[in-house]
Amino acid sequence: MPAALIWLIAALVLAGAEALTGDMFLLMLGGGALAAAGTSWLTDWPIWADGLVFLIVSVLLLSVVRPTLRRRLLPAKVPPLGIKALEGKNALVLDRVARDEGQVKLDGQVWTARPLNEGDVYEPGQSVTVVRIEGATAVVFQNL
Repeated sequence: MPAALIWLIAALVLAGAEALTGDMFLLMLGGGALAAAGTSWLTDWPIWADGLVFLIVSVLLLSVVRPTLRRRLLPAKVPPLGIKALEGKNALVLDRVARDEGQVKLDGQVWTARPLNEGDVYEPGQSVTVVRIEGATAVVFQNL
């Protein structure tokens, strides 16, 4: 069996396996195998030279083409929206925050608040961080 045919079969197997993973890694290796099949068919180089062509083309495809394809084909990370966007933000204590009372100013809005730990108390003017939002109440803890 000619070496070009073996490289071509390897390229097809790698491209087919890529359909299962979707990571575009095996597809780049398939491109390297296709390049090696082409050089094997067009030239009378030894098999190690075909392997070198496979290696060089695969590395170039993995380092240059794959990152560009992934940026274009995969969606960008969507920033958190709604109340999820408020988690982790700093807030200013307006009214004493204790177990059953308190208000904080968060992103320009006044929210009712309660401490993460029931025994904690935060006085007006302190800076706190929002851990989560439960209904219309911000659960907060003190910044370190």
